[in-house]
Amino acid sequence: MMRKNIDIDESVLTKVKILSAFEDLSVKALLEKAVSFYVEYKENERLKALTNEEKEDLGLLLLMQQADRNDIATREEVMNILD
Repeated sequence: MMRKNIDIDESVLTKVKILSAFEDLSVKALLEKAVSFYVEYKENERLKALTNEEKEDLGLLLLMQQADRNDIATREEVMNILD
């Protein structure tokens, strides 16, 4: 976990404090929730803008990251699967 100090405009900080009271969250928890929401929003925005080829590439990358790197197949097994 990274700990950073950030400067927030006084009016924004006041609004965050009010929101945290309404949400029954600490200011820290509210800011973490807001940042997570924004990051997820931007990721979804970026995914929607991808071409089909880029989506396929990303899907392949995700599958490759999930693969067991210790699981080895012979060339023959690969060729049989491709047939």
